[in-house]
Amino acid sequence: MGIPTDKIMPGEKYISQFKFYVSGFETSPFGIEWMRFEKNSPIHPLIQTVPHISFEVDDLDYELANRNLKVLTAPNSPSEGIQIAMIEHNGAPIELIQFKRNE
Repeated sequence: MGIPTDKIMPGEKYISQFKFYVSGFETSPFGIEWMRFEKNSPIHPLIQTVPHISFEVDDLDYELANRNLKVLTAPNSPSEGIQIAMIEHNGAPIELIQFKRNE
C-alpha cells in the first residue's frame, strides 16, 4: 500500500526520475510505503493525493497488453529487479508490480 504524505519520514529514499521520496516498505510488516512528492514531480496527481494498493503480477507487459487498463504511469524500474506501472480503476490508483525472479 502506498500512502501520500507531506511529512519527512525516516529512511526516505529519493527517486530522482520521478522527483519523490519513498520510505517504509522494506521495514513494514504490512508492506506500507510512504510517498512524499516534490512540487514539480511528474507523477500523476491522483497518485500524489490518493493512497493506492499494489498487486504483484508475473508478467507486467502481459497484464498491460491484454486488459483494457487506464495507465497513469508507464512501466518503469524504480529500483533494481522491480518493474511497476500505475493504473486507474474506478477512480483509484493501483500499482502493478513485477519482481525479477532469481532462477
